[in-house]
Amino acid sequence: MDFAFDARTEELRGKLLAFMDEYVYPAEAVAEEQRAQLASPWDTPAVVEELKAEARRQGLWNLFLPDAEYGAGLTNLQYAPLAEITGRSPQLAPTALNCAAPDTGNMEVLSQFGDEQQKKQWLEPLLAGEIRSAFAMTEPEVASSDATNITTYIERDGDEYVITGRKWYISGAMNPDCKIFIVMGKTDPDGDDIRRQQSMVLVPRDTPGVTIKRAMQVFGYGDHYHGGHAEVIFDHARVPVSNLIGEEGGGFAIAQARLGPGRIHHCMRLIGMAERAIELMCRRAVSRTAFGKALAQQGVVHNWIADARVTVEQLRLLVLKTAWLMDTVGNRGAHTEIQSIKIATPRAVVDIIDRAIQLHGAGGVSQDFPLAELYAGARTLMIADGPDEVHQRSLARRELKKYV
Repeated sequence: MDFAFDARTEELRGKLLAFMDEYVYPAEAVAEEQRAQLASPWDTPAVVEELKAEARRQGLWNLFLPDAEYGAGLTNLQYAPLAEITGRSPQLAPTALNCAAPDTGNMEVLSQFGDEQQKKQWLEPLLAGEIRSAFAMTEPEVASSDATNITTYIERDGDEYVITGRKWYISGAMNPDCKIFIVMGKTDPDGDDIRRQQSMVLVPRDTPGVTIKRAMQVFGYGDHYHGGHAEVIFDHARVPVSNLIGEEGGGFAIAQARLGPGRIHHCMRLIGMAERAIELMCRRAVSRTAFGKALAQQGVVHNWIADARVTVEQLRLLVLKTAWLMDTVGNRGAHTEIQSIKIATPRAVVDIIDRAIQLHGAGGVSQDFPLAELYAGARTLMIADGPDEVHQRSLARRELKKYV
């Protein structure tokens, strides 16, 4: 394994680091000021559109998509250090580069499983950053960590599918630019194979019977930059049969294909979040005095900073190894490592951000620093894309099979 950055990665890293310094970090405060003046909190601040235009002009666009026809054609190992950089400003940078969830996963689904008409109608405007999208799987009335539990029904009625169900924490759905949902539901609820009961269909936001009921908060945050998280009702919403993605019964397999890259992208960005927290922690430590000496001279602060650095270096190596395996042996061959980073990274980053908050005192939980919002995002990822315990269960079973 050679984790040295190749020439293309080095070039993109240099451009992206400069883009962050020149455009993204200065835009953070501007975006907040503009958002306060918007008619709706879900509208996009003008500075975000300016960032998108500049990123596209510089060729920092759709970096996440390995398909060279639609994206930058980067491998996971090439994309990993770039995603880490965007994680330092998770509210702005991924969106600016058209690399934000849930659009990334939805574009991957459409590029891999969509037909030509679906690609033309939905993938192309998503790739161009003209619209946003949402992925509707999680439900409030069942344990959605087990995707076979979902109760939304997708019933065939002639040349149409009729979708009935209730979803929540549907990321991006509050954004007025969100024009399309990828909805997972059961087309064969009584089928013998519980992993062939589900299908995915494309449901335009303006379809009669689709209601955005309310915005869901995350630790009190609305996550406005990513379009919020909504509770959505599908009440006999009808779409053409041609809106089926792939084949009937293929929903579970598509979901697994979608979640693999999504998990590693989150972990890449989490490392960037941890780096931002360490930077803020160090700046605070050298600028504040307590009990007669700088915080940077306090032994406990030394321990926090040292432990954070060691942890980040360990996590980065594990994420890079996972990216390398995904490139060389595929997602299935990297199954153990994907689960390992999903378990280890959010947990460790939450702890690093927590220490940074502690060092900032009241400022750490305020809106004047990004730490509270970083904490909320990192803590949520211990649940999103499958809670840690599900991955621990699967990983332990895989280990135990070696001894049975």
